[in-house]
Amino acid sequence: MTEDILIKLAAIVVVGVGAQWLAWRFRIPSILLLLLAGIFIGPITEFVNPDELLGDLLIPIVTLSVGLILFEGGLTLRFADLPGVAGVVRNLITVGAAVTWAIGTLFAWLLFDIDLSLAILFGAIIIVTGPTVIGPLLDHVRPTGRLGPILRWEGIVIDPIGAVLAVLVFEALLHDQLDEAAIDTVLAIVATVGIGTAIGLLGAGIMVLFLRRYWIPDALQNPVTLMLVIAAITVADELKSESGLLAATVMGIALANQRLVNVHHIVEFKENLRVLIIGGIFVILAAGLTIEDITDFGIERAAFLAILILVARPLAVFVSTLRSSLNWRERTFLAGMAPRGIVAAAIAAIFSLRLAEEGNADAPILVPLTFTVIIGTISVYGLGAGRLARWLNVSYPNPQGTLIVGGQPWARRIAKALLDQDIPVLIMDSNRKNVADARMDGLPANYGNILADYQHGDLDLTGLGRILSMTPNDEVNALAGQRFLPIFGRASIYQLTPRGEGDSRGASVPKEQRGRALFGEGRSYGYLTKRFDDGAVVKTTELTDEFTYDDFLDRYGEDNVVPLFVINADKQMRVFAVEGNPSPKPGHTLISILDATEEDRKRDARKKEEREERQRDAEERTPAEPD
Repeated sequence: MTEDILIKLAAIVVVGVGAQWLAWRFRIPSILLLLLAGIFIGPITEFVNPDELLGDLLIPIVTLSVGLILFEGGLTLRFADLPGVAGVVRNLITVGAAVTWAIGTLFAWLLFDIDLSLAILFGAIIIVTGPTVIGPLLDHVRPTGRLGPILRWEGIVIDPIGAVLAVLVFEALLHDQLDEAAIDTVLAIVATVGIGTAIGLLGAGIMVLFLRRYWIPDALQNPVTLMLVIAAITVADELKSESGLLAATVMGIALANQRLVNVHHIVEFKENLRVLIIGGIFVILAAGLTIEDITDFGIERAAFLAILILVARPLAVFVSTLRSSLNWRERTFLAGMAPRGIVAAAIAAIFSLRLAEEGNADAPILVPLTFTVIIGTISVYGLGAGRLARWLNVSYPNPQGTLIVGGQPWARRIAKALLDQDIPVLIMDSNRKNVADARMDGLPANYGNILADYQHGDLDLTGLGRILSMTPNDEVNALAGQRFLPIFGRASIYQLTPRGEGDSRGASVPKEQRGRALFGEGRSYGYLTKRFDDGAVVKTTELTDEFTYDDFLDRYGEDNVVPLFVINADKQMRVFAVEGNPSPKPGHTLISILDATEEDRKRDARKKEEREERQRDAEERTPAEPD
């Protein structure tokens, strides 16, 4: 018996994580594969039955898991993202939620022949979207400008609101007297919001105090954070049912926006934990369905989905964005993005069981109806959001831009060559002169420390998909790569070969902590600086059938050439590195470093004179300071 339970628990973990990996590999929404995986090991094969496997532990496990997901989501919300979008977010989680609730309630009552009170509860459940589905879709679509912050804030904050709303409706259903129900509902709102907010702020305050006083060793900081989040969820839930989800969200937001301690390592830990939780819980909840729940997809459910997607969401967005500065493209994309996820499934499962215990015969229908909404909205939005964003021109689905850390002269030459090929670049440097010179050359550049918390959050990374760390400090290069690892992914983190690599001195940074080595073996900062000091140039070459890459190497000498990038006709860029060099072909554009010709030297001299003349003109236009 024990071995059988172990095998089933292991299967849930393997299937949950494996589905997410396959979704990443084939670039499809992970929730779709998770639902299919859960249905396969549940109702189809009957290998896992969550009720038999977990019994009374099912609801507490789901509650804690959802709370942890909301905490992790709260850690991604920064108040700095709100200026310009705060009004839209506020309207979406209030007026927009009310519109969705009303339309969902009305048509659930008309189409599914259920009691009005149950339809009201179902309408409250399906207003939530959630970070488990919004986050992966935004990472996949990569919308531009304000759209990402709006959808992230809505998706995370709406979850505890939906849960609280469902609790209030549930409690109202248990009262026979309307006056009594109204009074109790008002008191429940005050108690839930007050307790959830207070416990969440208290948990964040305790965590900040512990970290600031160094009362927790580094090895225990993540486990202690997990302990405090679970404690906050449990205490809040004991004081007022379902206020734990709000407490977890508030705790995450408070930690993300305080400036007293660094919590980036906690964010990374929670992101990794989220993968396990989402995989496990989605598979478990999907496995709890029956074959009838899946196959009973009649015209009523199809009509309800169509109304939810084509009427409720567009109307909610229209009302919420009145008098806002969003253009029609942004509003249209918001109207086409409202997938439901694990929170809706969890809330439906919880209240279905509770209502069934109270003797409501129709309560079990909540779960299959909710999963119909989840599967339908994920399928439509998951498969259609990317196409919609590209049609509206509001996304960077495969960003080719490059964040270059280091603004020294030769790094600026490399950045200019990329920009000339329509590859977006952003230079980051803590040297004011380098930044000023970059801007003088027409290059986007930011002044600041790439490792600073405020700088990391304020950078506009729109259109950027990789980082090239090219400072003279190997430690800074490695740390910059580690810092942006969660954003760009390990495959897109590059840095120069550290000094001492391959010789008796040894590299200053362990290999496992570094990014991919740029431009081949031995291409350190010192090597490249010497090459440029000796007169090397950055050359852009169009390869053809008559002049191939081999011809290029033969003309300039393979030992003389340092290939940097290859750009194909679709403006897809590949980086030369120690691991995984691209294969330049006819039709590609090659960017490389090679020794300058006399013509190159004359051109560089002219550019230097022009830059110096622009600097003199700028200085002359600057008004003199009064004596």
